[in-house]
Amino acid sequence: MPRQSLKVAIQMDPIGAINPRTDSTLVLGRQAQARGHELWYYTPDALTYCDGDITATARRVTFFDDEAHYYELGETASLNLRELDVVLLRQDPPFNMTYLSTTYLLEQLEPEVLVVNSPAGVRNLPEKIFPTLLREFMPPTMISADLAQIERFRAEHKDIIVKPLFGFGGRSVLRIAPGDENFAALLEMQFAGNKEPVMVQRFLPEVKTGDRRLIMVDGEIGGIMGRIPAEHEIRANFRVGGTAVPAKLTPKQREICAILGPLLKKHGLIFAGIDFIGDWLTEVNLTSPTGLAAMNRLYNNKLEAKIWDVIEAKVKA
Repeated sequence: MPRQSLKVAIQMDPIGAINPRTDSTLVLGRQAQARGHELWYYTPDALTYCDGDITATARRVTFFDDEAHYYELGETASLNLRELDVVLLRQDPPFNMTYLSTTYLLEQLEPEVLVVNSPAGVRNLPEKIFPTLLREFMPPTMISADLAQIERFRAEHKDIIVKPLFGFGGRSVLRIAPGDENFAALLEMQFAGNKEPVMVQRFLPEVKTGDRRLIMVDGEIGGIMGRIPAEHEIRANFRVGGTAVPAKLTPKQREICAILGPLLKKHGLIFAGIDFIGDWLTEVNLTSPTGLAAMNRLYNNKLEAKIWDVIEAKVKA
């Protein structure tokens, strides 16, 4: 039976500035294209609400499996997003007021239009706060903008990690080791631009041998890989030189995923990236999860096909 062609828009950052080797949006786009779906692309600043209409000035887009020439843009049109089948919400954090505003507008498209991931789910379960719902599986953690509280946490745990609550890609992640006299100055730098709370965690030495990125598709385990930090780095993110390696789930990681799965499914979070260091849950990536391209290279699989199977089934339902 022929597959139904869907009209799909991708809300993402400027397409010419992404990394075609690691970007999961391109992988998702190529799979949609292979299935005969109609694809449009727009950036968040092109989203408009006017008298009940939600539109975006968008371009037709064609994707290629070629890092030197990975896309072409076609005609421009003002899309009425209510007439679409699917919107892929794929812009990167930071999860600021600009990002937040788009979730309120995209939420109005539901349930007639499937938005992946659910705007309400993304908004209500921020990536670094979501794991606190399963705090028994997290390393010792504090979220605060109170310097005295952070000092108390450091006095207890000695070796700590400090990171922006709404950052991404390992940006501005600091390790403050015992005896580091720059503690106060580093915190001043973190709070210089704004007074948003930071996340503070006990440093986990297991990160030296790599963290784990697990992909979940509609609440089910899809795949897992290890990420090994570059030399003299504590961050394993690909953006800062991390290397993907094959990995297997531990029994504890599988236990955590069994609890996470129903929560993700309940909140319409079809594509999620779960981060572990050792057996500790550290983040649940929902805004623009990545890892598909690296896993495809490691295992010669196509997790994006599973994601589109779920999307198509939900649209038909």
